[in-house]
Amino acid sequence: MVEFKDVKMERRLHTRQRAHTQVVIRYGKGVRFKGNATNLSAGGVAIKTENLGLRIGSNVELAFIIKLGSIIKIHRRTAKVCHVHGGVTGLLMNSFIRARND
Repeated sequence: MVEFKDVKMERRLHTRQRAHTQVVIRYGKGVRFKGNATNLSAGGVAIKTENLGLRIGSNVELAFIIKLGSIIKIHRRTAKVCHVHGGVTGLLMNSFIRARND
């Protein structure tokens, strides 16, 4: 956030929204880890994780598990690791990377 005289402005292209969605991260040779998304935007996601050994720039597959009553939907995306710190992994969606580079 950028602050100007008690006014907060979002510096991101897409506003982050709080999220409480379960996400499965898959990387390497089929290694899987379940985490919880803490915030989500059109371009990326922050997932509460422990030390997974992911390196910045690594490509991963994400499966968002969305529960709608008795219906469960799974949305799959690929993403690139942007940062890992404080128990949170920040990822940039690859579809957003392609659109931004076009």
